[in-house]
Amino acid sequence: MSVTQDDVRRIAQLARIAEPADRLEKLTEELNGILDWIDQLAEVDAADAEPMTTPLTTPLPMRDDAVTDGEIQDQVLKNAPKAEEGFFVVPKSVE
Repeated sequence: MSVTQDDVRRIAQLARIAEPADRLEKLTEELNGILDWIDQLAEVDAADAEPMTTPLTTPLPMRDDAVTDGEIQDQVLKNAPKAEEGFFVVPKSVE
């Protein structure tokens, strides 16, 4: 597959990107290079390759999933511009 300068101009228009005319040739070359690389990847025979769920071979340590309230309400509310009765106070957004 090959991309022309008209294609790049159309893509830029659809993406709402203002590209000067002198950059169109460079962008066309870059996009064609990317598409050539994708074509090379499509030629690779990966039929015998097993899918990987993770690149890690060692299991990660797990911790118990314990629900807590954090017990740091005062520290969290200390950062709020305004707080009352243990809650953040925010401006009214719906009338």
